[in-house]
Amino acid sequence: MTTIRTDELLLELHKAADVVHGLAAKLTDQDVPAASELPGWSRGHVLAHISGIANAMARQLEYAARGETVELYDGGMEGRNQAIDMAASRSLAEHRTALNAALERVLRAFDGLELSDGVGETGWQAPIAYRGGVVYDGGLALWRELTIHAADLGMGRGPETWSRTFCGHLFDFLAPRVPENQRFVFQPLGLPPITLGSGGKTTVVSGMLTDIAAWLAGRTPSLGSLRASAAADGVDLPELLPWPAGVPVVRP
Repeated sequence: MTTIRTDELLLELHKAADVVHGLAAKLTDQDVPAASELPGWSRGHVLAHISGIANAMARQLEYAARGETVELYDGGMEGRNQAIDMAASRSLAEHRTALNAALERVLRAFDGLELSDGVGETGWQAPIAYRGGVVYDGGLALWRELTIHAADLGMGRGPETWSRTFCGHLFDFLAPRVPENQRFVFQPLGLPPITLGSGGKTTVVSGMLTDIAAWLAGRTPSLGSLRASAAADGVDLPELLPWPAGVPVVRP
């Protein structure tokens, strides 16, 4: 399991936010309604979602600081989807304003937590409603959202830019995507193998680490290096279960 210290996680959150800010600064008015890397979503949808999840996670922390919890989105997933659809058509200037305010709000909330070289500080372990977890889980979620959706914008920051640490975290978080009867053995080039799942059917997936992580995350591998095999024969990449977004956090 990949363990990220709270001081490291906070640094990663700021770096990911800086990437999003930088990509938003490069957009033109014509870029906003253009298709993103996510089927059916424009870049405006992606920008609206990033602003929405940043505000939602900020609210998780603000309530946690008072010893309270609140659902991630008003109206649940239906409310989330409606909010994204309504905000997607904002002008570029409106998207930038909303994005800047949301990222400033959520980073301020995380910056206010005590840091050390561990993961068990009181503020980071305060309960939140998101996946029945704690603030630390919310930090990991925001890191995923900012990093993956930056790639979804299709502005030159694809999965090939993901760090080894981030990929390792994705393998941990997305392990529930492996079907119950299967076992995946990932063989990233130049790195030790990684095994997910414990079923009786084994599939070996080899290629660049970032391509494997992108595929597991439901994104298009940007380097085209993936190969799958079973019993030494080439096979198609296996089907994956849905994202574990609605599954409560499982503690080791």
